[in-house]
Amino acid sequence: MNKQVVQEYYGDILKSTSDLRTDACTTDAAPPLHVRTALGRVHDAVAARYYGCGLAIPAKLGGLRVLDLGCGAGRDVYALASLVGPEGLVTGVDMTEAQLAVAREHENWHAEVFGYAAPNTRFLEGELENLDALDLEPSSFDLIISNCVINLCTDKPAVFRAAHRLLKPGGELYFSDVYADRRIPADLVKDPVLYGECLSGALYWGDYHAVAQAAGFADLRVVSHRPLAILDPALKAKLGAIRFASVTARLFKLEGLEPACEDYGQAVIYRGGVEGMEEVFILDAEHHIEQGRVFPVCGNTLAMLMDTRFAPHFQVIGAGDRHFGLFPGCAAPDVFAAGDVSAAAPVGGCC
Repeated sequence: MNKQVVQEYYGDILKSTSDLRTDACTTDAAPPLHVRTALGRVHDAVAARYYGCGLAIPAKLGGLRVLDLGCGAGRDVYALASLVGPEGLVTGVDMTEAQLAVAREHENWHAEVFGYAAPNTRFLEGELENLDALDLEPSSFDLIISNCVINLCTDKPAVFRAAHRLLKPGGELYFSDVYADRRIPADLVKDPVLYGECLSGALYWGDYHAVAQAAGFADLRVVSHRPLAILDPALKAKLGAIRFASVTARLFKLEGLEPACEDYGQAVIYRGGVEGMEEVFILDAEHHIEQGRVFPVCGNTLAMLMDTRFAPHFQVIGAGDRHFGLFPGCAAPDVFAAGDVSAAAPVGGCC
């Protein structure tokens, strides 16, 4: 039933973001200049049908093969197509034919605007719960993104398992989604408006951790987060005390990550050079690494920097051949707290 609800809600009912009844499927993040420029090059007809809840566009994208899960009309696909350059490729997957029709209609237009000889995009129709049925090669993507779509899926574990399988070693799943501070009652899950507005399909935050780790993503990082406001009084009354948060997260496909943040006496120095992060490299909400400054890191964080596309931008201090116990001061952010604390820049390397 919920798949039909999603197709009707996003294919027929929603014509633009002004039709939304909550702020769950909207974005208030301020992108860096190069990302704003890329978004500004997206055709108005595509941008008008954007329903994301975060900024699912990470740094250092040149030449990457990217997969967008739940691409809709293609806003993020086309922004990414501009950023990966003509040597990169961006594939969008969606199950809503009406959304894909808008995306496909503008492929040649965007290639011409970007100055490419041919489109570096492709769009596939299919369900995220059944990515195996699509023309997607395992271990072939550097980056997978998704923007406020996984919560709409009926089999969320299948989506995370597929993402892990499709990523190259060292690749990442960088995505925004909506989460709840408790499991949603079954009667609310069946509500078509609450489901379509990205609320009643939201994973309980604790279940998200269990599902993602079971899929092979050992260390889950929060990049940014904000509590959601329920604007419609009738919807707010139905939801009662349930709290929701929009979270942008990054999960790396890396071997050997440990269950906890372990201290091996190592640190990094950011050399700079990542566009949009020239002075401060932001790995996640707890790791804002100033250029030129010695920054202590745990073993997992070191792997995320040195076993991925970010390696050329960092110098490592310390051999890592001695274990000093748990890394001090580790604490995950409270994603349901008022205010987005992700802009704060910690002094140390808290994991």
